[in-house]
Amino acid sequence: MEWKIDELAQRAGTTTRNVRAYQTRGLIPPPRLVGRTGYYNEEHLRRLELIGHLQERGFSLAAIRQTLDAWSQGGDLAHLIGLHHLLTAPYTDEQPVRMTPEQLVERFPEAAGHPELFDRAMELGLIVPEGNAFMVPSPTMIEAGSALARSGVPLAEIYDLVVAVRADVDDIAQRFVDLVGRHIVEPVAEGQVAPEDVASVSASLEQLRPIALEVVRPFLAQAMRRVTDERLRAFGSKLNQEAPETQ
Repeated sequence: MEWKIDELAQRAGTTTRNVRAYQTRGLIPPPRLVGRTGYYNEEHLRRLELIGHLQERGFSLAAIRQTLDAWSQGGDLAHLIGLHHLLTAPYTDEQPVRMTPEQLVERFPEAAGHPELFDRAMELGLIVPEGNAFMVPSPTMIEAGSALARSGVPLAEIYDLVVAVRADVDDIAQRFVDLVGRHIVEPVAEGQVAPEDVASVSASLEQLRPIALEVVRPFLAQAMRRVTDERLRAFGSKLNQEAPETQ
């Protein structure tokens, strides 16, 4: 697929001025010319996305140029771009859905007449205003919260749970990414991995992506069982202490 410069810029989330500047600096190759019209392809788009990604992380254009030049001379730049896309690809295929206020109130009746509860949900990013409705980034999270609400858990406490779980999960994600970064990604970025071996590194990383999610499941299941048992034992002890002695 090919695009004109304005179409390419729109897809890459940048401007035509930036595209021309990157081309002048040698960050992206020139387009295929048909008459006076240039046509850009998938490689141009991926390079622009990689450039934007590195700029967001504090890389100067000179540093980006140096990285791209080194890879272009030492190996297949497509491997580096492919690794970047693998690292930044979403970890779930869950799709956002649009819900009206009425649909949300149907799931969370407590929110009826209490705009502050909607405000808290927006602060947490659980719902995003979109015209006279809301975009829900994670329908699964909404349905889980609805099940808790139907069970009698106050909405304010559900919000507190979301905050606590996010903090715990952020810590898990940080530990996993740091581990993978030190042993897999950084050696590639620092040139310690031969260019011809980057494809195998990408394959290994692709296998690790689902593991990052699945490894949490058994630990959570074990923890839930352990904590539930402890709570039941504590509840049983309390009942035994309160029960009157029989003669």
